[in-house]
Amino acid sequence: MNTGLPLAALSDVWVYLSASPLLGLTATLVVYQLAFTAYQRSGFHPAVNPVALSVAMLGLLLWATQTPYATYFEGAQFVHFLLGPATVALAVPLFEQLDKLRQWWWPMLGALVVGTVSATVTAIGVGWALGATRATLASLAPKSVTTPVAMGIAERIGGLPSLTAVLVVSTGIIGAVCARPLFDAMRIQDPVVRGFALGTAAHGIGTARAFQVSPTMGAFAGLAMGLAALFSAVVLPPLAAFLLRGL
Repeated sequence: MNTGLPLAALSDVWVYLSASPLLGLTATLVVYQLAFTAYQRSGFHPAVNPVALSVAMLGLLLWATQTPYATYFEGAQFVHFLLGPATVALAVPLFEQLDKLRQWWWPMLGALVVGTVSATVTAIGVGWALGATRATLASLAPKSVTTPVAMGIAERIGGLPSLTAVLVVSTGIIGAVCARPLFDAMRIQDPVVRGFALGTAAHGIGTARAFQVSPTMGAFAGLAMGLAALFSAVVLPPLAAFLLRGL
């Protein structure tokens, strides 16, 4: 017996979704589930990142259906809203590591400043050496900051927020892929150090990868991601403006 929905019913569902904000929400959830399934089947290999796959598939879907981004975002904004509570929820595993946080507080602050500043300086320096335009350099500057903050910084210093978003995701994927062999080569085994370094350099994607390794590593990666965003929002705009002034 055929238990599938008739084509007419599927057509009615599509007409309903396409005329309501639920289209963006439904597309986001379905595409992410497909991407996460691929991520699981790859053995959670960081190169098969569900965020990057979802972005690519959603972009292709919007292009194929000629759907304006504004129409899509009417529904996707519900997922976007949950980014705030999800980020705040990172405080829960961090609270469980409060004793270690007190022990490592000053070294972590130093690592945060050095890691954030060096990420900006090297990004601008390498881009300038390769002949990038000023707008591209400004877009590169906040590449190691979590996406919403990075886009705001890029817009403020004359960059392209859309380009910055791509660079941020790329940075996170590269960090998640390269972190483990790099830490092993440097003989860095402490999960606190690994997590904080990964969160500083590879923001949310690195933090998600850190939680897959251990709760301790994930907690300190989340702390680094949040502190790096706060520090960058204050320090990075004047620092980038100073570096870009003579270019």
